[in-house]
Amino acid sequence: MNALQPDGEDNQRLESNVHPPTWTNPTPTGPYHLVVIGAGTAGLVTAAGAAGLGAKVALIERDLMGGDCLNVGCVPSKGVISAARVARGVRRSADHGVKTTGDIDVDFTGVMQRMRRLRADISENDSASRFSKLGVDVFFGSARFVDSQTIEVADQTLKFKRAVIATGARAAVPSIPGLDDVNYLTNESVFSLTELPKRFGVIGAGPIGCELAQAFAQLGSEVYLIDSAQGILSKEDPDAADIVRQSLIRDGVHLLCCGRELKVRQSPQIHVSVEASGTSYDHSVDQLLVAVGRTPNVEGLNLESVGVAYDQHGVQVDDHLQTTNAKIFAAGDVCSKFKFTHAADFAARMVIQNALFAVGPLGKKKFSDLIIPWSTYTTPEIAHVGISEQQADEDGVKIDTYQQSMSEVDRAILDGETDGFVKIHTRKGTDRILGATIVARHAGDLISQITLAMQQKIGLGAIANVIHPYPTQAEAIRKLGDQYNRTRLTATSKSVLAALRRFNVGS
Repeated sequence: MNALQPDGEDNQRLESNVHPPTWTNPTPTGPYHLVVIGAGTAGLVTAAGAAGLGAKVALIERDLMGGDCLNVGCVPSKGVISAARVARGVRRSADHGVKTTGDIDVDFTGVMQRMRRLRADISENDSASRFSKLGVDVFFGSARFVDSQTIEVADQTLKFKRAVIATGARAAVPSIPGLDDVNYLTNESVFSLTELPKRFGVIGAGPIGCELAQAFAQLGSEVYLIDSAQGILSKEDPDAADIVRQSLIRDGVHLLCCGRELKVRQSPQIHVSVEASGTSYDHSVDQLLVAVGRTPNVEGLNLESVGVAYDQHGVQVDDHLQTTNAKIFAAGDVCSKFKFTHAADFAARMVIQNALFAVGPLGKKKFSDLIIPWSTYTTPEIAHVGISEQQADEDGVKIDTYQQSMSEVDRAILDGETDGFVKIHTRKGTDRILGATIVARHAGDLISQITLAMQQKIGLGAIANVIHPYPTQAEAIRKLGDQYNRTRLTATSKSVLAALRRFNVGS
């Protein structure tokens, strides 16, 4: 339980909520309508929702309730990023005419203590006692299937009518020469640090790697970020990724691009050797973070005994999140390519209906019907929803693209946050929104306006008629509505408008 280190009042509060040391598992009485394995976001939402609908529910967790998001993911990372952004703002305060004297003093211990305190506060929402009060039987221990109606946990046998696998995923460990002999960090251990590493190495330039590389640089570490041949944030819009790349460099991150021949060793410090852009580098670092993706947690469940198929990508499910065993469903990171807390949340809602109410007027819900946005919390943030230009090209979908630079948005200019844009893709010749990318300080908040429009089938042209407060950065989205509407002006309509203008001026 890396999240419980170091020992202290806040982590003790966390433990008392999400894995109480004195907890006694309940005694099962009769079969459960639903047994949920894993108490991360997907498991918690499934259990609470099903119990709220009157189902008899058991929830099993082998580690900490709240899963990665609460303990070693979204919550602690955003707590650290928040502090890092404050430090960045102080260093750049002179740009706003606010001068500070001398170097700023970042109390890294204080930063981490604040994060742990807030994490412990939030953990009450995911606590064993809360879910017990909701009517859920909470069991701690490792679960394994015995057959298609039985699960064992902590020497007890639970009978079920339906089961849900929501065991999540863990940090992937790549095959790098020397890595097995190095005391490296992952997202599961980095938030247990108590001292700021003077030199910080990061392997992997996906969302986790970029977020933490930038945050530690803003807090004062000398950071070396090693990316792959695809560059940083390879799944994002290339223009968006390039803006973040430039921001990382400005914040002092050393980018070792297209890293090849990567090797690590410890003697006694950690050394990272890599060839990047035709140059060989060998840097010693105080801490090394490995952030190269996620591996689904499928081990130990005895899935073979119940005919649940899985592979290196996780449990195999159909569009209704049903596994190859009709009585067993899966949700969250263990089965989805969308490894986000909000995706797990809505997958869980779907599982409740499909597992308990699939027969009848409600019917079955399809995962493919969900419109799932995501955000990477660098500075600036990148947020995306729907189709990208590359996907449209690969799928043969004809699109029109509208782009608004934040350098032409008044509020962004006044905030000094002009590095960014809003880019919206519509089906060619129409205003139907198929996808969007936003690069801005609060892109993760702004993207929801576009997601709502897509969900409710509101066209880009209609967004132009929505009054936005002035000045706000969200005006960039309205401006794109204006852009679209201007394209609808035909030669005839332009002539009519010109005649009306002449008439009004003449009158």
